Amino acid sequence: MTVHPSLQPYADAWTHSIEAISELVLPLPEGEWNRATPCPGWSVRDVVSHIIGIECEQLGDPRPIHTVARDLRHVVDEFSRYMEVQVDVRRHHTAPEMTAELEYTVIRRARQLRNEKRDPGTLVRGPLGDQVTLEHALRLRAFDVWIHEQDLRAALRAPGNWDSPGAYVARDVLLAGLPKVVAKRAGAPANSAVVIDVHGPLEFMRTVRVDAEGKGTLDSSPSLGPAVQLTLDWETYVRLAAGRVRAGAVADRVKVEGDGELADAILAHFAVTP
Repeated sequence: MTVHPSLQPYADAWTHSIEAISELVLPLPEGEWNRATPCPGWSVRDVVSHIIGIECEQLGDPRPIHTVARDLRHVVDEFSRYMEVQVDVRRHHTAPEMTAELEYTVIRRARQLRNEKRDPGTLVRGPLGDQVTLEHALRLRAFDVWIHEQDLRAALRAPGNWDSPGAYVARDVLLAGLPKVVAKRAGAPANSAVVIDVHGPLEFMRTVRVDAEGKGTLDSSPSLGPAVQLTLDWETYVRLAAGRVRAGAVADRVKVEGDGELADAILAHFAVTP
């Protein structure tokens, strides 16, 4: 590839996940496309439709002119309605139509990435039509396709790639939202610290420190006597932080030490993705 060095990890992660998704869905019979995924209201077909649609928008294709029905229970706000358009417009596509469009879209996007010569700071169209840097857009795409790869693997009972290149991108994206979860949403007290200890295919420990003004920051140094320490496996961390499961459903997989009330508040607001 000819992308900028700072973009290469995201291009590599995107490529790895999108190829894994293609391999997962290519052999699926028609009925398997209707399997429910951890994404509320979305089937395997819907997740693949979402991926195709967003990648087409990154290519500069116009958005479909399509009205989403008002009675879809999982469409709860303007963000979800915006995202639903690319999904709903493909809801009756057959398996061959889906795999053909996915394959063609991946070829086009891979070619675009190979020929990418723009500076990482170049402003491009973001996922909601807003302006973001090229680097930010590629990071989000690498993150999104890996998360959705895991959605598809869960639906199809085909676990894997928990430590792939996309997993490391996802780790950093999800951790970036942690200070806001702890300091703002959960209301951790000033001058306190919260430790997250994750084990499994990806292992890491991070500390959120809340300063005297109530602002949270993230670092990798341990804290002596934190207000809360949460110990959990990587898969559970992803499912919680990506909003795929509520804390009560995985309580047996999270070890809580310290202030139980604060821990409950953190876990209740753990999701950092819509």
